[in-house]
Amino acid sequence: MQRLTSLDAWLARLERLHPSTIDLGLDRVRRVKDALGLVPDFPLIVVGGTNGKGSTSAYLAAILEAAGYKTGLYTSPHLLRYNERVRVAGREAGDAELIAAFERVDAARDDVSLTYFEFGTLGAMARFIDAGIDVAVLEVGLGGRLDAVNVFDADVAVVTSVDLDHMDYLGDSREKIGFEKAGIYRAGRPAICVDPAPPVSLLEHARRIGADLRCVDRDFSAQREDDHWTYRSLGTGWTELPLPAMAGACQLRNASGALAALEAIQERLPVDVAAIRRGLAATHVPGRFQYIAQAPAVILDVAHNPEAARALAATLRSQPVGGRTLAVVGMLADKDAAGVFAALRGEIDAWWTCTPASSRARDARALAAVLRGQVGEAPIHVQPDVVRALAEARSAAREDDRILVFGSFYTVAAVLDHAATQQ
Repeated sequence: MQRLTSLDAWLARLERLHPSTIDLGLDRVRRVKDALGLVPDFPLIVVGGTNGKGSTSAYLAAILEAAGYKTGLYTSPHLLRYNERVRVAGREAGDAELIAAFERVDAARDDVSLTYFEFGTLGAMARFIDAGIDVAVLEVGLGGRLDAVNVFDADVAVVTSVDLDHMDYLGDSREKIGFEKAGIYRAGRPAICVDPAPPVSLLEHARRIGADLRCVDRDFSAQREDDHWTYRSLGTGWTELPLPAMAGACQLRNASGALAALEAIQERLPVDVAAIRRGLAATHVPGRFQYIAQAPAVILDVAHNPEAARALAATLRSQPVGGRTLAVVGMLADKDAAGVFAALRGEIDAWWTCTPASSRARDARALAAVLRGQVGEAPIHVQPDVVRALAEARSAAREDDRILVFGSFYTVAAVLDHAATQQ
């Protein structure tokens, strides 16, 4: 094979290597991992869950960095650049660093076929080992039990929430999905559950393998007190913490899950309250109730399933505006659009549907048809793409209105990409 010298060429190749975009299972990934000799000599914190895992991973990395630990952070998907997925000490991996990692994986895999995500996961770990990090935070891609990240044994594993999403792969009930999420737990090691009503399957799996299960509202909790909050637990506990910099009704719970994981690994990675405060204040993740403009306000959120939409509705209610709330929405075809719209019923005064730039997208007209059955009298407009939908919504908006753009990572990415080209 001719040597590839650009990251774009490598990513295009990764998309062609395996016949399926998603092929859950650990055998192929484990074979290549073993051939590479990827044996981390640093602690691993693995974060899974239907929603909140990206934010929780970001809190963990920011706090660990503030405490002085050289931290590797692996997340997915990215919004604008693949480099966003792999960070060391707060810095995105450079193209040359990623290419070097991919070349190592490619040389070791022989004839083993890997998906885009599997290849990238092994490449990220190779990069972390080369960089000599102190700790890694790994975000699960899909599910947990059979996800590529799960070839590495977590020293602490966090499940942020369990709800209905990716049902074609994970099952059609919270019990089935909870079992898949719990697959990242390990015997005798801390297993954090941040879902306030965890499925029995998750609890039973943790008990059966002998994990050290710690559940929100039983073993730890977050208590808001005016402009700060307290993390309470059966162990350490931390007080006078700043509210998370990220807006959202769910962010306090996400932050408490991160602190539960840090508390569980305190003996290996001591973290003081000053580092926690700095990390919480510094954590920002694009696409999580992110303001990009004012008068009218434009807010971006990657919410794309009913649980995330319920959290989004709660955040909208907690931050009322003088004018109307307009929404631009684009979703993928395999998402529960009806459930998402039902969760936001009554919160949106006018809608614009659009088609995200993805082969998996639901057409804007089909999305509008689903919407009409859910939102009553609110007007619905249809545009072929995200940028045109937002432009039309802005033209219709007054200064005291706000515009919410949501529904998928692709929808948010299109707005961020367009904004970057206008600067």
